[in-house]
Amino acid sequence: MADDYLVRIGKLIRDARQHRGWTQTQLAEALGTSQSAVNRIERGNQNISLEMIARIGEALDSEIVSLGYAGPMHLRVVGGRRLSGSIDVKTSKNACVALLCGSLLNKGRTVLRRVARIEEVYRLLEVLNSIGVRTRWINEGTDLEIVPPAELDLDAMDAAAARRTRSIIMFLGPLLHRMDRFRLPYAGGCDLGTRTIEPHMIALRRFGLDITATEGIYHAEVARTAPDRPIVLTERGDTVTENALLAAARNDGVTVIRNASSNYMVQDLCFFLEALGVRVEGIGTTTLTVHGIADIDVDVDYSPSEDPVEAMSLLAAAVVTESELTIRRVPVEFLEIELAVLEEMGLDHDRTAEYPADNGRTRLIDLTVRPSKLEAPIDKIHPMPFPGLNIDNVPFFAAIAAVAQGKTLIHDWVYDNRAIYLTDLNRLGGRLQLLDPHRVLVEGPTRWRAAEMMCPPALRPAVVVLLAMMAAEGTSVLRNVYVINRGYEDLAERLNSVGAQIEIFRDI
Repeated sequence: MADDYLVRIGKLIRDARQHRGWTQTQLAEALGTSQSAVNRIERGNQNISLEMIARIGEALDSEIVSLGYAGPMHLRVVGGRRLSGSIDVKTSKNACVALLCGSLLNKGRTVLRRVARIEEVYRLLEVLNSIGVRTRWINEGTDLEIVPPAELDLDAMDAAAARRTRSIIMFLGPLLHRMDRFRLPYAGGCDLGTRTIEPHMIALRRFGLDITATEGIYHAEVARTAPDRPIVLTERGDTVTENALLAAARNDGVTVIRNASSNYMVQDLCFFLEALGVRVEGIGTTTLTVHGIADIDVDVDYSPSEDPVEAMSLLAAAVVTESELTIRRVPVEFLEIELAVLEEMGLDHDRTAEYPADNGRTRLIDLTVRPSKLEAPIDKIHPMPFPGLNIDNVPFFAAIAAVAQGKTLIHDWVYDNRAIYLTDLNRLGGRLQLLDPHRVLVEGPTRWRAAEMMCPPALRPAVVVLLAMMAAEGTSVLRNVYVINRGYEDLAERLNSVGAQIEIFRDI
């Protein structure tokens, strides 16, 4: 292997290690080698096998080299280009992963329409396939067919795939009705700080699930029982609500869930449960009443709705690049607060009359955004449970605030690390001041400049960095973009279709 390749690989490994916040000693311990060996590798002074590169990539949860994986490794962005035309919003990432977990409730054939072909979905499919579930893409690869086996083989679970997705936690609700005891690997996903699963445990304990955690594994024991009073969630979280719904769906009786999330993916899961024959009252509110059925064996066909966070991403792309762009199939009921805030900031836009999504329930519009003179909002930007400003849409306001006149305070109180990652915009000319791990002050307008940098290890801040690169004159490079592919299908190609210039490439 040529010396220049060794140096380039070493730099990739060093950047990935630093982004994870590890020392050379910590990486060495994970690999079972010495700190001096890691130092030589990072300086390009050590021959390194593909096996070692793969081990390093697994330890750092980073695609140092990609062999046989879908999705690009790096993006080269020629910025300063205006977008134009129209672009469709894809189906919801978070709804699709919940529905894949929900398919475990059904003994019959499940078909999900227009499933997002993203890495998060691929990881869940790898897990499902490993335990005996048959899945295949149909109708020219747009829809997904899922057929479960009579008995799941959880001992054969692909633990590596399971650890790369936080969605694996939503296996708990369905599996407690199928198994008396089972094991699941710890949940992974974005690096967003410590996120406890205790709210899940509190809710599922009412159905007889007991969990102990040792050495990276959740050990589940089930003494099946029915809740004798309403379940009050200690956190109005999306996944904990979904887990409670999945458990309640096959509880042969009535389960009341209070302080439930009413967010978009929860509503899609409720609509899917209704297609399975489970009656759910209170959809869209914080109290859900689930009339469960002990056995579900139906052939079901369901279409998840569009993704409001992707819609917000595309809206932000138009704002940051000062473009006129039409975003089609926008689930407006989950963006109404965001649009109201943007209107107060001065956004020039039009919207069509509402029309139904393919699930027949979610309200869509087509939204046209035009170049606008934006002013910083008077109030801080902060998320709230639906119908408040969506937690996952907060990072996009960092890019939008950066092109507005004045100072904007963003308070991302939900996640420990995400506000920190937003300061990566400073590498591109932004003026963001981190006040504490949850609050960042953004000053605009910004004269963006090109840069080469590692992708933040959190999905939404990673896309925010990409959007800023699209606005910056010159050529930028965003390295190691697996995290973007976790949540977006063919994002670079789709942005190119409306005028962006983004090249997918690999170092080796």
